[in-house]
Amino acid sequence: MTSNTSVLTNESLRGKIAFITGGSRGMGAAIVKRLASEGARVIFTHSGSNTEKADLVVRDVEAAGGEASHLVADNGSAESVTAAVRKVISDYGRIDILVNNAGIFMYKPTQESTEEEFDRMMSVNVKAVFLAMKEAAAGMPEGGRIITIGSNVADRVSDPNMGLYGMSKSALIGLNKGMARELGPRDITVNLVQPGPIDTDMNPADSEMAWEIKKYIPVSRYGKAEEIAGLVSFLTGADSRFITGTSITIDGGFNS
Repeated sequence: MTSNTSVLTNESLRGKIAFITGGSRGMGAAIVKRLASEGARVIFTHSGSNTEKADLVVRDVEAAGGEASHLVADNGSAESVTAAVRKVISDYGRIDILVNNAGIFMYKPTQESTEEEFDRMMSVNVKAVFLAMKEAAAGMPEGGRIITIGSNVADRVSDPNMGLYGMSKSALIGLNKGMARELGPRDITVNLVQPGPIDTDMNPADSEMAWEIKKYIPVSRYGKAEEIAGLVSFLTGADSRFITGTSITIDGGFNS
């Protein structure tokens, strides 16, 4: 079991159904635990290779008094993404909160990238988000929340090896704004969270590259997955009802 030993004390999301893509580790796992700790019934996806980690997240949530379950979905498959959203709606009647967290990263010069890599990047990082939004919003009740995890790279592609990745994250800005206008009349807010360097198992804060990156972060450290989860939590709550169509950068000042 991980070090998460919090107890369920804040029930601001009691009765809400939250669906999170990519929730078995890193920022996704932190978001699952945070929303569950606030009373939401959380369902999250993961690739089939992460079943053990997904089980561990569920055990941590249940040990803290919350409710969570997981299902396998491939964000590179339109059919898989659509089926996952529809299953949650079929099982629980609706989705109150959608968090698009799943995504892939590629560090490679654009000129050396293949058409297949381009298609994969757009399929996972953009098309899957569009499909999840479309399917979830169709039956989402008034006051629902849609939150997508993007990247601060969308505003500043500072590395020549991140052209395709940056492009995929920039596309989310337009999608976010358009959906916010479309769903606003139903009191559904749609927002984009753009993290900077975050300490996760895939991007550890103590790596050699991280020490170099920290030189350009005013607060001189990587962010924590729990800090991203905290912002997502705020965007699901009553105090954020007038915030929509916005991209919020959370990167310790990296893009300042």
